[in-house]
Amino acid sequence: MGEGFKKLTAWQKAYDFALKIYKLTQGYPKHEQYGLISQMRRASLSMSANIAEGYERQHRKEYVQFLTIAKGSLGEIETFLLFSKDLGYITNAEYLKIEEARKEVARLLSGLIKSLC
Repeated sequence: MGEGFKKLTAWQKAYDFALKIYKLTQGYPKHEQYGLISQMRRASLSMSANIAEGYERQHRKEYVQFLTIAKGSLGEIETFLLFSKDLGYITNAEYLKIEEARKEVARLLSGLIKSLC
């Protein structure tokens, strides 16, 4: 028990995505430490955490609920990334690269949810 969720591609990609967000936001202005940086990091890390928590609950309905929450965090992140680009905190190239990673996690989560319903 406990290793199961780590084998999920969706969890692995969500975890890697959170690492990318943490690294990306290291270059943000210090005045965003308790604003945008905190929000982005919280939302990105909650994705893999919700996948893991739902998996460990071992009830399909709860699992789907936690996967749906993880998917909602992706929506938050999408907004934060666009906002970051528009504020000039990240370049267009950085935005396109991280957005592609976000879309991959979204596809995997959608597939996992669909397989459970």
